[in-house]
Amino acid sequence: MMNFFSFTTGVVMLTGIVTSALAAPGLDGFADAIHHYQNKNGKDYQRLAENDVKGISENVLLYQKDVGGWIENQDPLRILSSEEQQAFRKEKSDIRVSFDNRNTYSQIEYLAHAWAELGDKRYSDAALQGLRYTLNQQYTVCAGWPHTIPPKNSTETENTSYQRAITNADDVTSGILRLFRNILQDRKTYGFVDDATLALISDSVSRGDKCLLELQIVQNGKKTGWAGQYNPETLKPVGGRSYELPGIISSETVGVLEYLTSIDNPSPEIIESINNATQWLKDSALTGFKVVKFEAPEEKYAWHSSQWDRRIEKDPAAPRIWARFYDLNDNSVILANRDGKRVAKYEDIARERRTGYGWYGYFAEEYLSKTYPEWLKKIELK
Repeated sequence: MMNFFSFTTGVVMLTGIVTSALAAPGLDGFADAIHHYQNKNGKDYQRLAENDVKGISENVLLYQKDVGGWIENQDPLRILSSEEQQAFRKEKSDIRVSFDNRNTYSQIEYLAHAWAELGDKRYSDAALQGLRYTLNQQYTVCAGWPHTIPPKNSTETENTSYQRAITNADDVTSGILRLFRNILQDRKTYGFVDDATLALISDSVSRGDKCLLELQIVQNGKKTGWAGQYNPETLKPVGGRSYELPGIISSETVGVLEYLTSIDNPSPEIIESINNATQWLKDSALTGFKVVKFEAPEEKYAWHSSQWDRRIEKDPAAPRIWARFYDLNDNSVILANRDGKRVAKYEDIARERRTGYGWYGYFAEEYLSKTYPEWLKKIELK
C-alpha cells in the first residue's frame, strides 16, 4: 500500500513528514501533560525556563521508567527538590507506562532534539530505549497502540479496562506513527537510531497505517470517522471513561486525518479514507446554536473547580459546530453522565461534566477550512 525507497544504508524507508534538522526542542508535545498536572496541583511552583534544554532533559531522564517509557501528566519544567527527585528515582522500577495525553512519544522526540543540540549520549540512549519500548507495545492483530500498560486498577466508580484498547484518543496511535515517520526522514536529529531499529520502525509504520484504515467505521455502507478506542482482538469500538460511550468521535477523527494528510505520496486507499472521513465531518456539522459560558456559584470537584457553567442557546447565525460523540448506527449526538447513562439533552448533563468536558466544539473547522484544501492542492501537484 505504501511507497518505499532505500537510503544508502540499505534500510527500507517510508516517504513521510520531513522535520527541520537540528531544530530546537519544542514543548508543544508536553502541553497536555502540563495542563493536567496543573489542573490537579495548581500553578504555584517554580519552573525552569522554556529554553533550558539541559534542565528539562534531565527531568525527562529522571521521569523515565526502567522499562523505557513514561507515566503521563508530569510537568518536565518543574524544579524538583532533592526529596522529589529521590521519590521519582524510587518509582523507576514501576512498569506502568502511558501513551495517553501525547505521552512517551513526546519525551522521545524532545530527547532526540536535545541530543542533536547538546550531544549528550545519555539523551540519545534514553530516546532509543523509549523507541524500542514503544515498538514492543504495538498490537499485532491491528497494529495500533494501547492507552496505558498495564491498565490502572479499576475502582468502584471507574472501569479502566479501556486502557488496554487500541487507542486513537489524544493522538495515541497517530502520534506515534507521526514520530516514526519523522525518524525515518530526519536522519540528523535521529542519527543515533541504528539500522535494525529503523527497519522495525519502517515496518511498524506500514502496519500502523493499515490498521488505521481498517478501523475506519462503516455506517450504512459508508466509511465515516474513527472511534476513540477499539477492542484489540475484535476491533469493535469500545467506550473510554464511564461517560465516554462507544461512538464516532469528531475530534479524534480530525487527529487521524491530520496524520493521514501529512503523508507524502499517499496510496489510493489512504486518499479514499481521507475523502470519506472528511465528507462525514462535513455531513456531521451542526448549526443553529452555540454553547455559552456564564458565571455560576463556585463548585469544587475532584479534578477541577468551577465558577461558571455552560448552556446551549439558539443562534441561527452561529458558526457550524460538532458534537464530540456520534452514534455508531444513526449518527445522532451522544451525551452522557459519569454513571454511564446516555442523556437526551445538554442540560441533563451534570454541571461537573458540563464544565469539565467538551461535549461540543469547533473540532473540525481548521481541518476543513485549511488542512484539507491544502492537502487537495498538494496531491494535485504530484
